[in-house]
Amino acid sequence: MMRAYVTGVAVWGPGLAGWEASRPILAGEAPYVATATPPPLPSILSATERRRTGTTVRLALAAAQAATEMAGLEPDALRSVFASANGDGAVVHAILETLAGTDRSVSPTHFHNSVHNAAAGYWTIATGSGAAATCLGCHDATFAAALLKAMAEVACEAAPVLLCLYDAPLPEPLDSKRHTEAVFAAAFVLAPGPDGCLAVLEAEYAAGPASAELAEPRLPALRGLSRVNPAARSLRLLEAIARQVPDACCAGLLDGRVDMRIAPCSTAAAS
Repeated sequence: MMRAYVTGVAVWGPGLAGWEASRPILAGEAPYVATATPPPLPSILSATERRRTGTTVRLALAAAQAATEMAGLEPDALRSVFASANGDGAVVHAILETLAGTDRSVSPTHFHNSVHNAAAGYWTIATGSGAAATCLGCHDATFAAALLKAMAEVACEAAPVLLCLYDAPLPEPLDSKRHTEAVFAAAFVLAPGPDGCLAVLEAEYAAGPASAELAEPRLPALRGLSRVNPAARSLRLLEAIARQVPDACCAGLLDGRVDMRIAPCSTAAAS
């Protein structure tokens, strides 16, 4: 069982406008209303870079920036894991549309943004980071795979790691093949030591399928979101951090699962 300390957390999705506003909802202290909540522009990007990015990158960087600021760490030295099941579907759609037309001149900006590591690339440019950055996608198991990767880095490198999960809807006809709803992002700073700790997280890979009871959010109102956006499968973990009580949950990883145990830190703040 690997252990890490959550020192920063962020969330952005429908009706979940940042951690401070979302914590009472995730803790079951306030009702959840699934209103459209466009992500904010990440201030770490220059005006030029912001013009080159789309919703997906802005979503990821806004969450990554918020979690890092909460942790009080300098982002330029922070290892990172960026994870998305879909990548930037809007950019891929635009390229495919161009290739299907008569003028097949692909926009250099679209091509630049089409790679799966676009968000991580913009993050390292904006922060001036030379630290290791991993980008991965694993369909509906993206959350589990990314969490396992981030936890392993904390354990092996004895250094804090930023974990950022993000997904957005795809345009038609891609959506008919891979339906995704809403925009959703979550970010966690996982550290090897308890300084600034919000929660203690333990995780390990286990054989056998994930239990729906332990994988889905406790709040029935959030279960629909967790089923239609791969990044939102992190909602059960976010709930556990917000509730500040010991909890157990899991996330499916192909034919296995990642089991998690979460407990509040003795010095943790409630928000």
